[in-house]
Amino acid sequence: MPPTLASLVHHSALKLTVRAGEDRLDVPVRWAHVSELADPVPYMEGGELLLITALKLDAEDPEAMGRYVRRLSKAGVVGLGFAVGVNYDEIPQALVDAAEEENLPLLEVPRRTPFLAISKAVSAAIAADQYRAVTAGFAAQRELTKQALTGGAEGLLRALAAQVDGWAALYDASGAVVAAAPEWAARRAARLTAEVERLRERPTPASAVVGGGGGPVRAASEDRHDDRVELHSLGTGRRPRAALAVGTAAAPGTAERYAVHSAIALLTLTTERSRSLYAAQQRIGAAVLRMLLAGEPDHARAVAGHLYGDLLDVPFRVIVADSVPAPVTRTHPEGQGPLAARSPAPSDTAGDPFGGLVEALESAAARAGEAVLVVPEGERLVALVTDGGAAVSACARYATALEASRADGGGGAEADPGDELVVGLSAPAGPIAAAAAYKQSEQALSVARRRGRVFVEHERLAAGSVLPLLADDAVKAFADSLLRALHEHDATGRGDLVASLRAWLSRHGQWDAAAADLGVHRHTLRYRMRRVEEILGRSLDDPDVRMELWLALKTTSAD
Repeated sequence: MPPTLASLVHHSALKLTVRAGEDRLDVPVRWAHVSELADPVPYMEGGELLLITALKLDAEDPEAMGRYVRRLSKAGVVGLGFAVGVNYDEIPQALVDAAEEENLPLLEVPRRTPFLAISKAVSAAIAADQYRAVTAGFAAQRELTKQALTGGAEGLLRALAAQVDGWAALYDASGAVVAAAPEWAARRAARLTAEVERLRERPTPASAVVGGGGGPVRAASEDRHDDRVELHSLGTGRRPRAALAVGTAAAPGTAERYAVHSAIALLTLTTERSRSLYAAQQRIGAAVLRMLLAGEPDHARAVAGHLYGDLLDVPFRVIVADSVPAPVTRTHPEGQGPLAARSPAPSDTAGDPFGGLVEALESAAARAGEAVLVVPEGERLVALVTDGGAAVSACARYATALEASRADGGGGAEADPGDELVVGLSAPAGPIAAAAAYKQSEQALSVARRRGRVFVEHERLAAGSVLPLLADDAVKAFADSLLRALHEHDATGRGDLVASLRAWLSRHGQWDAAAADLGVHRHTLRYRMRRVEEILGRSLDDPDVRMELWLALKTTSAD
């Protein structure tokens, strides 16, 4: 603890006597300052014990002393030391009364106690306090390091909460609470998600202070939030990979500050993978993926080892993501022609269209304790995720937020509307069927691109209609070309061949039923169908011809 007026009063060598403000002696003293100025306030910072002899003061004037003491109190001076036996044999009553009025501690300094002795005592106490703080800080650092090595992030948070006599919580890159200590702090930490999101938008390192009330932090009720919370971003990239929250009853002291900074450094090392390690993991992931696609699941398992947990032993899904160039173009840096410009994504690298998706997948998988394999593949991203797991749900949520953001012009919170992503998701598969699952993802991706969608799941394709798949310019051009002669014939008013063909095909070639639908005689319908064959030069007995004509009619009618 820093020195206080009480510790100075109890200092046996100083022989100080309290003359006013007895109930405020527990105030910390930042420094002892000597000044005989009538107004020393411009030279004060607050927290000082001011030592005077009243050389230039009219210490017996009540009004003058009232103004003097009020200025000192307003400036944050914590106490006034008056040396007797120099200019005054005793402290003038006017000064005592003014100090009592403002409740400013007034200490009588005997003639035999020089001001220098008081200054030395304050300085020594401050130095001793700083030494204790540094020593305690190093001890805290050793304990936090030990807990980080043996208990991981959870153990480190428990040790940090004990060091600061409060609570601590760790957030992942998405702003979700990963761990908290004590357990009741998880709910308190969850209420700070919005503040963590705002902190993540700032370049690292960043910090913020929330609250600062006066109630005890370790309250019995976990719903208390009158504490002071410090938020610190973790990571070395453009965007933080995690965040730390530390809740205390008041601003941390020097020792507690050492502990917090040590925790930040250790958690940064824990959450921030080095570039070389991450690159090596990606190379292993790419090799595992190639082996799976080549039909070598046993080799893939041998190479993966424990790196991807049991991902290859349970049904998984394949995600293939591609980027659609934004409409704005720029010149290629190597002069190789125009290169599509992409808007920054929520990731560590500006311009990475997959950063937000990767962040969502990895964060969700980490919270659920799942393994996820993410491999950049040229201009694509391929990921293997556990079927029915958190990463699959996170992918769907991210795509939904991205579509909503694009629809409202960029108002979505979870995804950047500039990320022109298309994502395809396969059906559940095992290692033996990885190649088929990859092809399913590509098919779903192609459908997503064709439909202007962000996300398409392969399993849902069969549940819908095939007609939306025909919404392609080439298909429409084929349909228009195939039926043009019939439309031109009908335009002359010599019959209704297109409607007759549609009715006949819809009735599977049943003459009576089709003629009834049209309200004509079946002989009339037979004549029209012969004219269709003559004009098109194709036989309606050919099932392929009937199929092409039916799809052409459905395609043109969809317009």
